[in-house]
Amino acid sequence: MSETWWRGAAIYQVYLRSFADGNGDGVGDLAGLRARLPYLSDLGVGAIWLNPWYPSPMADGGYDVADYRDIEPSFGTLAEAEEFIAEAHALGIKTITDIVPNHGSDRQKWFLQALEAGPGSAERERFHFRAGRGENGELPPNDWKSIFGGPAWTRIADGEWYLHLFAPEQPDFNWDNPEVVEEFHDVLRFWFDRGVDGIRIDSAALLVKDMDSLGGEEAYTDLDGVHEIYRGWRRVAEEYDDRILIGEVWLPDQERFAQYLRPDEMHTAFNFDFLACTWEAVALRCSIDLTLATHIPLGAPPTWVLSNHDVTRPVTKYGRADTSFSHADRKHGMPSDPVLGERRARAAALLAMALPGGLYVYQGEELGLPEVEDIADELRQDPIWIRSGRTDHGRDGCRVPLPWSGDEPPFGFGAGPTWLPQPLEWKALTAEAQAANPTSMFTLYRTGLHLRRELLGDGTLTWLSGAQDEVLAFRRESGLVCVVNLGQEPVSLPEHESVLLASGPLEGNLLPSDTAVWLRTA
Repeated sequence: MSETWWRGAAIYQVYLRSFADGNGDGVGDLAGLRARLPYLSDLGVGAIWLNPWYPSPMADGGYDVADYRDIEPSFGTLAEAEEFIAEAHALGIKTITDIVPNHGSDRQKWFLQALEAGPGSAERERFHFRAGRGENGELPPNDWKSIFGGPAWTRIADGEWYLHLFAPEQPDFNWDNPEVVEEFHDVLRFWFDRGVDGIRIDSAALLVKDMDSLGGEEAYTDLDGVHEIYRGWRRVAEEYDDRILIGEVWLPDQERFAQYLRPDEMHTAFNFDFLACTWEAVALRCSIDLTLATHIPLGAPPTWVLSNHDVTRPVTKYGRADTSFSHADRKHGMPSDPVLGERRARAAALLAMALPGGLYVYQGEELGLPEVEDIADELRQDPIWIRSGRTDHGRDGCRVPLPWSGDEPPFGFGAGPTWLPQPLEWKALTAEAQAANPTSMFTLYRTGLHLRRELLGDGTLTWLSGAQDEVLAFRRESGLVCVVNLGQEPVSLPEHESVLLASGPLEGNLLPSDTAVWLRTA
């Protein structure tokens, strides 16, 4: 792979707990991942992004990190992680790890030292400790709310309060403290030294806080000071050959978003505008045009994302009347048409694969797994479930362990019951069952990813004139034309030499509703 591999790579997201279990304890691990590397190589991905694999009490699925320089024991060892990186490299697959800089775990050494050291100590300056309001400090320092629900402050025994924008088990670091800055520079070097090719930065826009603000997201989202932090990270990355930074940046303002992609900051960032877009031709074209207009002047490649470990799976989302991303569907169980959802998800996959730039595929997306919505309340583990007063079902439904083979759970995931239960009907969706089916979702993804590697990747696109209002049609540099029909009626295909790939059956020279096709042209 070239030094600019990341500009057009297909990157596969591994949520390690739910990918493959190598030791039979019901939890995915490095042994399971290493055993399945041939599957990922065959699928045609160029890189693997792993969610946090560090020691963690798992209060938030590993995003409460207790030690940034080691591996969670239930996943394996640091030596196994290094072996995985080497084995992936031998297959031509890069490794991207997840760094969580906004917050750590309340079991992390620094936080335990802060609790012991007491008010006014240097140890507490690494976090946001404050005295409370009220006659006896019984009220939190301000009215900020947690992103997971409830207050963003927790009081400790000596009366002080500490800030956590997420769960109480996730205290926020104080990025005004030089010790915090240097600590994370060292963490980056630790993983780069072990062969990691890229860093995905969690909650990248939240690090700097205006502690004098009365509250609201403007007090801690996308403050200007965050950019100096990432300039420092970029300088660390440039101490090495071919290492990249990828930001998780949820911002509606594309001008503000673009600032993270300046040449001295991040190499690329997730495209949440596209992920959240409704299944409508006008909306999708606007999102694509906006994305290209934001990235191309900066020389940064766009990224295209249909799902991840935080959002409803595409087959379920696209089967709903409102196909935009919303937490409301988790709260109220909005009904989904599985047949419609699968047809649209297949078309969306070909659309995303055909667009110029990088592509992210969340594990199970290639199997067409639906959201699991009937998990028993007592088995739900996402902190959103509890902190929302059990009104928001949280993200467990997209994190259920993958089905690999067989007719009943655990479907080849491991030797015993899985940490979240798998639906019985998944026997038709196992990787083994789909690999032998020429019309399966897996075959569509595998074929598409291999064609993408050969013909697509980074670049730009040219919209075809004359396309109907409910049709997206564009040409790539290789001559490949992608056409997506989002309307209700079949449409005629443009002139072409042959059909390379279609998301569903064609009707002669007509493209049915909710179907995408790749055409070879002169």
